[in-house]
Amino acid sequence: MSDPTRPRASLRTAVVWEVLQDALDRRVKATGREALDVLDTGGGSGNFAVPAARLGHRVTVVDPSPNALFALERRAAEAGVADRVRGVQGDAHGLFDVVERGGYDVVLCHGVLEYVDDPAEGVRNAVDALRPEGVLSLLASGLGGAVLARALAGHFKEAKQALESPEGRWGEGDPMPRRFTPEHLTELVEQAGLRVGAVHGVRVFADLVPGVLVDTEPGALDALLKLEAAAAELPAFRSVATQLHVLGETRGAAEA
Repeated sequence: MSDPTRPRASLRTAVVWEVLQDALDRRVKATGREALDVLDTGGGSGNFAVPAARLGHRVTVVDPSPNALFALERRAAEAGVADRVRGVQGDAHGLFDVVERGGYDVVLCHGVLEYVDDPAEGVRNAVDALRPEGVLSLLASGLGGAVLARALAGHFKEAKQALESPEGRWGEGDPMPRRFTPEHLTELVEQAGLRVGAVHGVRVFADLVPGVLVDTEPGALDALLKLEAAAAELPAFRSVATQLHVLGETRGAAEA
């Protein structure tokens, strides 16, 4: 995935980036510090870490892939933020083997819960990395989007299997180990002790619209971005989104 601030990539990331940037701005105002400490678990090559560092924040990226961390280092250097981005090899399960507990203003947990053995533990670890006044940005694959996509492709049995599977998988060939409903994700966040600040559907329409239309029709990209933004918070649409984004706040942050 590319930089979320670039137009074409923004189809997949615009909603998340807008919510995240607003959360960062609010934390800056609440703390009185221009530079926040941000932890990006499973942050890979820096899709969100580098843009966050461009805003002046210090970002630590934890990822199990050495190749992703090498790409992160290169991307950060090219963006001129190498001094504000640090990559360490690790995963959500052993998070505190490589980072400080309770040391971050904002924690990103994007595309992690689908792959961990225990999603509840993954969320708890992310929350334990937060300071008393902190914000969690959680992004995970949505069940409804997968069911809709399989059905529209004519794979009705697979769509039904995904709908009925405890993991939300459509079959043995499904590359995604697990998917979530909005209710499941918000429950995980609340059980970890956070207040749910916002829930958004991500890529409600983007994955269903032919790419050639977006690339060739004048004004289509901008119109689709506005449609995604308008539908993101509506329950009827976020329930069929490809991804779900939940913003959780500690009690201290919620009261600030």
